[in-house]
Amino acid sequence: MALNLHNSLSKKVEKFNPIHADHVGMYTCGPTVYDYVHIGNWRTYILSDVVARVLAYNGYTVSYYMNITDVGHLTGDNAGDADTGEDRMEKAKRREGKNAWEIALFYTADFVDGWNKLNLKKPTAWMKATSYIPEQIELVEKLFSNGLAYQISDGIYFDTVLYEEKGYVYGELSNLDSIKAGARVEYNPEKRNPRDFALWKFSPVNEKRDMEWQSPWGVGFPGWHIECSAMSMKYLGEQFDIHVGGEDLKSTHHPNEIAQAQGATGKHPFVAYWMHGAFLQVDGGRMGKSLGNAFNLHDIEKRGINPLSLRYFYFTAHYNSHLNFTWESLTAAENALKNLYSYIHDLGDEIGNINIEYKNKFTECINNDLNLPQALSHMWELLKDKDISNADKKATLFDFDTVFGFGLDTIVEEEIPLEISKLSNERDIARENKNWARADELRLEIESQGYKVKDSENGTLVTKF
Repeated sequence: MALNLHNSLSKKVEKFNPIHADHVGMYTCGPTVYDYVHIGNWRTYILSDVVARVLAYNGYTVSYYMNITDVGHLTGDNAGDADTGEDRMEKAKRREGKNAWEIALFYTADFVDGWNKLNLKKPTAWMKATSYIPEQIELVEKLFSNGLAYQISDGIYFDTVLYEEKGYVYGELSNLDSIKAGARVEYNPEKRNPRDFALWKFSPVNEKRDMEWQSPWGVGFPGWHIECSAMSMKYLGEQFDIHVGGEDLKSTHHPNEIAQAQGATGKHPFVAYWMHGAFLQVDGGRMGKSLGNAFNLHDIEKRGINPLSLRYFYFTAHYNSHLNFTWESLTAAENALKNLYSYIHDLGDEIGNINIEYKNKFTECINNDLNLPQALSHMWELLKDKDISNADKKATLFDFDTVFGFGLDTIVEEEIPLEISKLSNERDIARENKNWARADELRLEIESQGYKVKDSENGTLVTKF
Protein backbone atom coordinates (compact mmCIF):
# COMPACT_ATOMS: atom_id res chain seq x y z
CA MET A 1 0.00 0.00 0.00
CA ALA A 2 1.67 3.16 -1.21
CA LEU A 3 2.13 6.05 1.19
CA ASN A 4 0.38 9.20 -0.03
CA LEU A 5 0.98 12.64 1.51
CA HIS A 6 -0.36 16.13 0.89
CA ASN A 7 2.43 18.25 -0.58
CA SER A 8 2.03 21.98 0.01
CA LEU A 9 4.19 22.66 -3.05
CA SER A 10 1.76 21.01 -5.45
CA LYS A 11 -1.25 21.61 -3.18
CA LYS A 12 -2.38 18.03 -3.71
CA VAL A 13 -1.95 14.53 -2.30
CA GLU A 14 0.95 12.72 -3.97
CA LYS A 15 2.50 9.29 -3.80
CA PHE A 16 5.57 9.48 -1.60
CA ASN A 17 8.77 8.71 -3.50
CA PRO A 18 11.87 9.24 -1.36
CA ILE A 19 15.19 10.38 -2.80
CA HIS A 20 16.77 7.18 -1.49
CA ALA A 21 14.90 3.89 -1.65
CA ASP A 22 14.82 3.02 2.05
CA HIS A 23 15.94 6.17 3.85
CA VAL A 24 14.08 9.44 4.47
CA GLY A 25 15.51 12.81 5.50
CA MET A 26 13.07 14.94 7.47
CA TYR A 27 13.19 18.35 9.18
CA THR A 28 10.67 20.19 11.37
CA CYS A 29 10.60 23.82 12.42
CA GLY A 30 10.71 23.71 16.21
CA PRO A 31 9.88 26.21 18.96
CA THR A 32 11.21 29.65 19.73
CA VAL A 33 12.16 29.15 23.36
CA TYR A 34 11.15 32.49 24.85
CA ASP A 35 7.96 31.19 26.52
CA TYR A 36 5.95 28.02 27.11
CA VAL A 37 4.94 26.10 24.00
CA HIS A 38 1.17 26.40 23.49
CA ILE A 39 -1.26 23.74 22.29
CA GLY A 40 -1.30 25.12 18.75
CA ASN A 41 2.45 24.52 18.50
CA TRP A 42 2.10 21.05 19.97
CA ARG A 43 -0.32 20.10 17.22
CA THR A 44 2.46 20.73 14.68
CA TYR A 45 5.05 18.77 16.64
CA ILE A 46 2.72 15.82 17.07
CA LEU A 47 2.06 15.92 13.31
CA SER A 48 5.79 15.67 12.78
CA ASP A 49 5.99 12.79 15.24
CA VAL A 50 3.23 10.95 13.40
CA VAL A 51 4.94 11.51 10.03
CA ALA A 52 8.13 9.95 11.42
CA ARG A 53 6.17 7.06 12.97
CA VAL A 54 4.24 6.36 9.75
CA LEU A 55 7.45 6.40 7.72
CA ALA A 56 8.96 3.87 10.15
CA TYR A 57 5.75 1.80 10.02
CA ASN A 58 6.23 1.64 6.24
CA GLY A 59 9.75 0.31 6.67
CA TYR A 60 11.79 3.46 6.13
CA THR A 61 14.81 4.47 8.16
CA VAL A 62 14.25 8.10 9.15
CA SER A 63 16.81 10.82 9.85
CA TYR A 64 14.71 13.38 11.69
CA TYR A 65 15.99 16.80 12.80
CA MET A 66 14.31 19.72 14.55
CA ASN A 67 15.62 23.19 15.31
CA ILE A 68 15.37 25.10 18.57
CA THR A 69 15.20 28.84 17.85
CA ASP A 70 17.03 30.61 20.65
CA VAL A 71 18.06 33.75 18.76
CA GLY A 72 16.97 35.91 15.83
CA HIS A 73 13.18 35.56 15.93
CA LEU A 74 11.95 39.16 16.08
CA THR A 75 8.61 40.39 17.41
CA GLY A 76 7.82 42.04 14.07
CA ASP A 77 6.82 38.61 12.81
CA ASN A 78 3.47 39.13 14.56
CA ALA A 79 2.92 42.35 12.59
CA GLY A 80 3.84 40.86 9.23
CA ASP A 81 7.56 41.67 8.94
CA ALA A 82 9.97 39.29 10.66
CA ASP A 83 12.89 41.68 10.08
CA THR A 84 11.54 44.31 12.46
CA GLY A 85 10.95 44.58 16.18
CA GLU A 86 12.88 43.16 19.09
CA ASP A 87 14.47 39.76 19.51
CA ARG A 88 12.00 37.65 21.48
CA MET A 89 14.77 36.39 23.77
CA GLU A 90 15.82 39.94 24.63
CA LYS A 91 12.22 40.86 25.38
CA ALA A 92 11.71 37.77 27.55
CA LYS A 93 14.80 38.49 29.64
CA ARG A 94 13.33 41.82 30.77
CA ARG A 95 9.99 40.17 31.47
CA GLU A 96 11.58 37.58 33.78
CA GLY A 97 14.72 39.30 35.06
CA LYS A 98 17.08 36.68 33.60
CA ASN A 99 19.63 36.81 30.80
CA ALA A 100 18.74 35.50 27.35
CA TRP A 101 20.79 32.33 27.79
CA GLU A 102 18.92 31.47 30.99
CA ILE A 103 15.60 32.11 29.25
CA ALA A 104 16.56 29.75 26.44
CA LEU A 105 17.77 27.06 28.82
CA PHE A 106 14.60 27.17 30.96
CA TYR A 107 12.08 27.03 28.13
CA THR A 108 14.06 24.46 26.16
CA ALA A 109 13.99 22.18 29.22
CA ASP A 110 10.25 22.76 29.59
CA PHE A 111 9.75 21.94 25.90
CA VAL A 112 11.64 18.65 26.22
CA ASP A 113 9.62 17.81 29.35
CA GLY A 114 6.37 18.42 27.43
CA TRP A 115 7.73 16.38 24.52
CA ASN A 116 8.16 13.39 26.82
CA LYS A 117 4.73 13.82 28.44
CA LEU A 118 3.12 13.70 25.00
CA ASN A 119 5.13 10.57 24.17
CA LEU A 120 6.80 12.03 21.10
CA LYS A 121 9.77 10.06 19.83
CA LYS A 122 13.03 11.91 20.20
CA PRO A 123 14.35 13.15 16.84
CA THR A 124 17.79 12.22 15.60
CA ALA A 125 18.85 15.59 17.03
CA TRP A 126 17.52 18.90 18.30
CA MET A 127 19.65 21.74 16.98
CA LYS A 128 19.94 25.08 18.77
CA ALA A 129 20.42 28.03 16.45
CA THR A 130 23.13 29.46 18.71
CA SER A 131 25.20 26.28 18.27
CA TYR A 132 25.41 26.73 14.50
CA ILE A 133 26.45 30.34 14.01
CA PRO A 134 29.50 29.45 11.80
CA GLU A 135 27.28 27.41 9.46
CA GLN A 136 24.83 30.29 9.15
CA ILE A 137 27.61 32.79 8.41
CA GLU A 138 29.03 30.42 5.80
CA LEU A 139 25.64 30.20 4.08
CA VAL A 140 25.33 33.99 3.96
CA GLU A 141 28.82 34.15 2.44
CA LYS A 142 27.71 31.72 -0.30
CA LEU A 143 24.74 33.94 -1.08
CA PHE A 144 27.09 36.94 -1.32
CA SER A 145 29.34 35.06 -3.72
CA ASN A 146 26.29 34.19 -5.85
CA GLY A 147 25.23 37.82 -5.97
CA LEU A 148 22.08 37.31 -3.92
CA ALA A 149 23.01 39.18 -0.72
CA TYR A 150 23.64 42.87 -0.06
CA GLN A 151 24.39 45.07 2.92
CA ILE A 152 22.45 48.05 4.30
CA SER A 153 22.69 49.93 7.57
CA ASP A 154 20.91 47.37 9.77
CA GLY A 155 22.11 44.12 8.24
CA ILE A 156 22.58 41.77 5.32
CA TYR A 157 19.58 41.07 3.08
CA PHE A 158 18.55 38.55 0.44
CA ASP A 159 17.70 39.96 -3.00
CA THR A 160 14.44 38.31 -4.10
CA VAL A 161 14.30 40.00 -7.52
CA LEU A 162 17.77 38.79 -8.54
CA TYR A 163 16.77 35.35 -7.26
CA GLU A 164 13.80 35.29 -9.64
CA GLU A 165 15.97 36.59 -12.45
CA LYS A 166 18.05 33.44 -12.02
CA GLY A 167 14.95 31.45 -12.96
CA TYR A 168 13.56 30.57 -9.54
CA VAL A 169 10.05 31.25 -8.24
CA TYR A 170 9.99 33.13 -4.95
CA GLY A 171 7.08 32.39 -2.62
CA GLU A 172 5.84 29.21 -4.33
CA LEU A 173 4.57 27.84 -1.00
CA SER A 174 2.65 30.95 -0.07
CA ASN A 175 -1.13 31.15 -0.15
CA LEU A 176 -0.74 34.76 -1.28
CA ASP A 177 -0.53 35.80 -4.92
CA SER A 178 2.77 37.40 -4.00
CA ILE A 179 4.67 37.91 -0.79
CA LYS A 180 4.46 41.53 0.24
CA ALA A 181 5.96 43.64 2.98
CA GLY A 182 3.99 43.49 6.23
CA ALA A 183 0.68 45.29 5.99
CA ARG A 184 0.88 46.67 9.54
CA VAL A 185 4.47 47.93 9.46
CA GLU A 186 6.36 50.34 7.25
CA TYR A 187 9.06 48.42 5.40
CA ASN A 188 12.70 49.48 5.47
CA PRO A 189 13.25 51.96 2.57
CA GLU A 190 16.90 50.90 2.31
CA LYS A 191 15.87 47.47 1.08
CA ARG A 192 16.10 47.03 -2.70
CA ASN A 193 12.73 45.32 -2.75
CA PRO A 194 9.93 45.19 -0.16
CA ARG A 195 10.03 41.37 -0.13
CA ASP A 196 13.76 41.13 0.62
CA PHE A 197 14.51 39.59 4.01
CA ALA A 198 17.29 39.70 6.58
CA LEU A 199 20.07 37.11 6.58
CA TRP A 200 22.13 38.78 9.31
CA LYS A 201 21.20 41.67 11.60
CA PHE A 202 23.66 44.11 13.13
CA SER A 203 23.55 44.72 16.86
CA PRO A 204 22.01 48.10 17.69
CA VAL A 205 24.54 50.91 18.16
CA ASN A 206 25.63 51.45 21.77
CA GLU A 207 23.75 48.35 22.93
CA LYS A 208 25.30 45.13 24.20
CA ARG A 209 23.12 42.10 23.49
CA ASP A 210 23.36 38.85 25.44
CA MET A 211 23.51 36.96 22.15
CA GLU A 212 25.74 38.46 19.45
CA TRP A 213 28.67 37.27 17.37
CA GLN A 214 31.45 38.63 15.22
CA SER A 215 30.93 38.17 11.47
CA PRO A 216 32.68 39.35 8.27
CA TRP A 217 30.18 42.25 8.23
CA GLY A 218 30.31 43.25 11.89
CA VAL A 219 28.89 42.23 15.27
CA GLY A 220 25.33 40.96 15.12
CA PHE A 221 23.09 37.92 15.06
CA PRO A 222 21.45 35.72 12.40
CA GLY A 223 18.08 36.42 10.82
CA TRP A 224 15.29 34.07 11.77
CA HIS A 225 15.12 32.16 8.47
CA ILE A 226 18.80 31.39 7.89
CA GLU A 227 19.12 28.88 10.75
CA CYS A 228 16.75 26.33 9.25
CA SER A 229 18.40 26.32 5.82
CA ALA A 230 21.90 26.05 7.32
CA MET A 231 21.16 23.37 9.89
CA SER A 232 18.94 21.16 7.73
CA MET A 233 21.47 21.12 4.89
CA LYS A 234 24.32 20.37 7.30
CA TYR A 235 22.74 17.06 8.30
CA LEU A 236 20.34 16.17 5.50
CA GLY A 237 22.17 17.48 2.46
CA GLU A 238 21.38 20.12 -0.13
CA GLN A 239 18.19 18.27 -1.07
CA PHE A 240 16.06 16.10 1.19
CA ASP A 241 12.62 14.54 1.43
CA ILE A 242 10.20 16.12 3.93
CA HIS A 243 9.89 19.43 5.76
CA VAL A 244 7.12 19.86 8.37
CA GLY A 245 5.76 23.00 10.02
CA GLY A 246 2.67 24.96 10.97
CA GLU A 247 0.61 26.61 8.24
CA ASP A 248 1.60 30.05 9.56
CA LEU A 249 5.10 29.40 8.18
CA LYS A 250 3.91 28.98 4.57
CA SER A 251 3.69 32.71 3.84
CA THR A 252 7.28 33.84 4.48
CA HIS A 253 9.47 31.63 6.67
CA HIS A 254 9.40 28.54 4.48
CA PRO A 255 9.59 30.41 1.14
CA ASN A 256 12.64 32.19 2.58
CA GLU A 257 14.20 28.88 3.60
CA ILE A 258 13.74 27.64 0.05
CA ALA A 259 15.19 30.80 -1.50
CA GLN A 260 18.29 30.76 0.74
CA ALA A 261 19.04 27.08 0.12
CA GLN A 262 18.44 27.10 -3.63
CA GLY A 263 20.18 30.46 -4.04
CA ALA A 264 23.30 29.07 -2.34
CA THR A 265 23.41 25.61 -3.91
CA GLY A 266 21.74 26.15 -7.28
CA LYS A 267 19.75 22.97 -6.73
CA HIS A 268 15.98 22.66 -7.10
CA PRO A 269 13.92 21.53 -5.30
CA PHE A 270 15.43 22.12 -1.87
CA VAL A 271 12.79 19.85 -0.30
CA ALA A 272 10.55 17.44 -2.20
CA TYR A 273 7.53 17.37 0.17
CA TRP A 274 6.34 20.21 2.39
CA MET A 275 3.73 19.32 5.00
CA HIS A 276 1.83 21.86 7.09
CA GLY A 277 -0.48 21.38 10.06
CA ALA A 278 -3.60 23.53 10.12
CA PHE A 279 -4.33 26.14 12.78
CA LEU A 280 -5.88 25.18 16.09
CA GLN A 281 -8.84 27.34 17.07
CA VAL A 282 -10.02 27.88 20.64
CA ASP A 283 -13.76 28.12 21.39
CA GLY A 284 -14.38 28.73 17.69
CA GLY A 285 -12.01 31.70 17.40
CA ARG A 286 -8.39 32.68 17.08
CA MET A 287 -5.87 31.59 19.68
CA GLY A 288 -3.37 34.11 21.02
CA LYS A 289 -1.48 35.16 24.12
CA SER A 290 -3.18 38.56 24.01
CA LEU A 291 -6.55 36.76 24.18
CA GLY A 292 -5.51 34.72 27.19
CA ASN A 293 -6.33 31.43 25.48
CA ALA A 294 -2.92 30.26 24.30
CA PHE A 295 -3.08 27.30 26.68
CA ASN A 296 -0.05 25.13 27.41
CA LEU A 297 0.50 21.71 28.95
CA HIS A 298 0.72 23.20 32.42
CA ASP A 299 -2.81 24.58 32.03
CA ILE A 300 -4.00 21.10 31.04
CA GLU A 301 -2.27 19.38 33.94
CA LYS A 302 -3.67 21.92 36.43
CA ARG A 303 -7.11 20.57 35.48
CA GLY A 304 -5.95 17.04 36.24
CA ILE A 305 -5.96 15.99 32.58
CA ASN A 306 -3.39 13.55 31.21
CA PRO A 307 -1.39 15.33 28.44
CA LEU A 308 -1.82 12.23 26.27
CA SER A 309 -5.51 13.17 26.09
CA LEU A 310 -4.38 16.15 24.01
CA ARG A 311 -2.64 13.76 21.65
CA TYR A 312 -5.87 11.79 21.27
CA PHE A 313 -7.80 15.04 20.74
CA TYR A 314 -5.54 16.07 17.85
CA PHE A 315 -6.24 12.75 16.12
CA THR A 316 -9.98 13.41 16.02
CA ALA A 317 -9.48 15.71 13.00
CA HIS A 318 -7.25 15.49 9.94
CA TYR A 319 -4.02 17.43 10.37
CA ASN A 320 -4.75 19.45 7.24
CA SER A 321 -8.08 20.76 8.58
CA HIS A 322 -8.77 23.26 11.34
CA LEU A 323 -9.61 21.83 14.76
CA ASN A 324 -11.54 23.63 17.48
CA PHE A 325 -10.27 23.23 21.04
CA THR A 326 -12.67 23.47 23.97
CA TRP A 327 -12.26 22.08 27.45
CA GLU A 328 -15.33 19.94 26.78
CA SER A 329 -13.77 18.42 23.66
CA LEU A 330 -10.53 17.72 25.52
CA THR A 331 -12.50 16.06 28.34
CA ALA A 332 -14.25 13.88 25.76
CA ALA A 333 -10.85 12.86 24.39
CA GLU A 334 -9.65 12.09 27.90
CA ASN A 335 -12.67 9.85 28.52
CA ALA A 336 -12.05 8.03 25.24
CA LEU A 337 -8.42 7.46 26.18
CA LYS A 338 -9.38 6.20 29.63
CA ASN A 339 -11.84 3.79 28.03
CA LEU A 340 -9.08 2.58 25.74
CA TYR A 341 -6.82 1.93 28.71
CA SER A 342 -9.66 0.05 30.43
CA TYR A 343 -10.13 -2.11 27.34
CA ILE A 344 -6.43 -2.93 27.34
CA HIS A 345 -6.72 -4.03 30.97
CA ASP A 346 -9.73 -6.20 30.17
CA LEU A 347 -7.87 -8.00 27.39
CA GLY A 348 -5.66 -9.78 29.93
CA ASP A 349 -1.93 -10.43 29.96
CA GLU A 350 -1.55 -12.73 26.94
CA ILE A 351 -0.28 -11.21 23.69
CA GLY A 352 -1.17 -13.15 20.54
CA ASN A 353 -0.67 -12.46 16.85
CA ILE A 354 -1.33 -9.31 14.84
CA ASN A 355 -4.54 -9.63 12.85
CA ILE A 356 -3.47 -9.10 9.24
CA GLU A 357 -6.88 -8.00 8.00
CA TYR A 358 -7.12 -5.22 10.56
CA LYS A 359 -3.46 -4.29 10.06
CA ASN A 360 -4.04 -3.88 6.32
CA LYS A 361 -7.06 -1.65 6.95
CA PHE A 362 -5.06 0.40 9.45
CA THR A 363 -2.19 0.78 6.98
CA GLU A 364 -4.66 1.93 4.35
CA CYS A 365 -5.92 4.62 6.75
CA ILE A 366 -2.56 6.04 7.76
CA ASN A 367 -1.12 5.82 4.25
CA ASN A 368 -4.05 7.86 2.97
CA ASP A 369 -2.38 11.15 3.97
CA LEU A 370 -2.31 10.23 7.66
CA ASN A 371 -6.05 9.76 8.10
CA LEU A 372 -5.89 9.30 11.87
CA PRO A 373 -9.60 9.94 12.56
CA GLN A 374 -10.39 6.98 10.32
CA ALA A 375 -7.60 4.95 11.94
CA LEU A 376 -9.07 5.63 15.40
CA SER A 377 -12.49 4.48 14.21
CA HIS A 378 -10.90 1.34 12.82
CA MET A 379 -9.20 0.71 16.18
CA TRP A 380 -12.53 0.81 18.02
CA GLU A 381 -14.02 -1.60 15.45
CA LEU A 382 -11.23 -4.02 16.30
CA LEU A 383 -11.99 -3.81 20.03
CA LYS A 384 -15.66 -4.61 19.44
CA ASP A 385 -14.99 -7.52 17.06
CA LYS A 386 -16.15 -10.66 18.88
CA ASP A 387 -14.53 -12.99 16.35
CA ILE A 388 -10.99 -12.02 17.37
CA SER A 389 -9.36 -13.31 20.54
CA ASN A 390 -8.31 -10.92 23.28
CA ALA A 391 -4.68 -11.92 22.82
CA ASP A 392 -4.77 -11.11 19.11
CA LYS A 393 -6.59 -7.85 19.76
CA LYS A 394 -3.86 -6.84 22.18
CA ALA A 395 -1.08 -7.65 19.73
CA THR A 396 -2.84 -5.72 16.98
CA LEU A 397 -3.47 -2.71 19.23
CA PHE A 398 0.19 -2.61 20.20
CA ASP A 399 1.05 -2.61 16.50
CA PHE A 400 -1.32 0.31 15.87
CA ASP A 401 0.15 2.15 18.83
CA THR A 402 3.55 2.38 17.17
CA VAL A 403 1.79 5.10 15.15
CA PHE A 404 -0.75 6.42 17.68
CA GLY A 405 1.81 6.74 20.47
CA PHE A 406 -0.63 6.34 23.37
CA GLY A 407 1.80 4.17 25.31
CA LEU A 408 -0.55 1.19 25.38
CA ASP A 409 2.27 -1.28 26.04
CA THR A 410 3.49 0.66 29.07
CA ILE A 411 0.22 1.23 30.94
CA VAL A 412 0.83 0.98 34.65
CA GLU A 413 -2.22 0.46 36.78
CA GLU A 414 -2.75 3.11 39.44
CA GLU A 415 -2.07 2.02 42.99
CA ILE A 416 -5.49 1.59 44.56
CA PRO A 417 -5.77 2.17 48.33
CA LEU A 418 -6.25 -0.96 50.42
CA GLU A 419 -9.74 0.04 51.60
CA ILE A 420 -10.89 0.54 48.00
CA SER A 421 -9.42 -2.81 46.97
CA LYS A 422 -11.31 -4.48 49.81
CA LEU A 423 -14.58 -2.91 48.65
CA SER A 424 -13.81 -4.03 45.08
CA ASN A 425 -13.16 -7.62 46.19
CA GLU A 426 -16.33 -7.62 48.30
CA ARG A 427 -18.27 -6.42 45.26
CA ASP A 428 -16.86 -9.25 43.15
CA ILE A 429 -18.10 -11.75 45.75
CA ALA A 430 -21.53 -10.10 45.79
CA ARG A 431 -21.74 -10.37 42.00
CA GLU A 432 -20.65 -14.02 42.05
CA ASN A 433 -23.48 -14.68 44.54
CA LYS A 434 -25.85 -12.66 42.32
CA ASN A 435 -26.45 -10.26 45.20
CA TRP A 436 -27.03 -7.37 42.82
CA ALA A 437 -28.40 -4.99 45.45
CA ARG A 438 -25.24 -5.30 47.55
CA ALA A 439 -23.06 -4.99 44.43
CA ASP A 440 -24.81 -1.72 43.56
CA GLU A 441 -24.32 -0.40 47.09
CA LEU A 442 -20.61 -1.15 46.90
CA ARG A 443 -20.35 0.52 43.50
CA LEU A 444 -21.85 3.71 44.91
CA GLU A 445 -19.54 3.58 47.93
CA ILE A 446 -16.45 3.19 45.72
CA GLU A 447 -17.55 5.97 43.36
CA SER A 448 -18.29 8.31 46.28
CA GLN A 449 -14.59 8.11 47.16
CA GLY A 450 -13.48 9.27 43.72
CA TYR A 451 -13.06 6.01 41.80
CA LYS A 452 -14.67 4.77 38.60
CA VAL A 453 -16.10 1.24 38.54
CA LYS A 454 -16.18 -0.88 35.40
CA ASP A 455 -17.32 -4.48 35.12
CA SER A 456 -14.95 -6.69 33.13
CA GLU A 457 -14.32 -10.34 32.44
CA ASN A 458 -11.63 -10.20 35.10
CA GLY A 459 -13.89 -8.73 37.78
CA THR A 460 -14.39 -5.19 39.05
CA LEU A 461 -11.98 -2.71 37.46
CA VAL A 462 -11.37 0.37 39.60
CA THR A 463 -9.66 3.50 38.27
CA LYS A 464 -9.27 7.03 39.60
CA PHE A 465 -11.78 9.56 38.21
